[in-house]
Amino acid sequence: MNTATFSLEIPVEILEVVKLPPQEAEQEFRKELALALYQREVLSLGKARLIAKMTRWEFEELLGQRKIPRHYTERDVEEDIRYGLGHQ
Repeated sequence: MNTATFSLEIPVEILEVVKLPPQEAEQEFRKELALALYQREVLSLGKARLIAKMTRWEFEELLGQRKIPRHYTERDVEEDIRYGLGHQ
């Protein structure tokens, strides 16, 4: 998988008041970004879970915990079929 680097600068005063251990902050910010973009239908579930660095099942569980409705479009079906055919 090809990747690109995207840097998000978070002011130190924000990181100081976030009630998270420093080693968990990046993962939590990734999850929140992925959830927000998925909820706005900017990203499919598959792409959002990649940002969150979670398995599909972990991300689906997180959606359930947050009571975020799942969006399953024709494009998602096609993506799942392509993935399934590539991993037989």
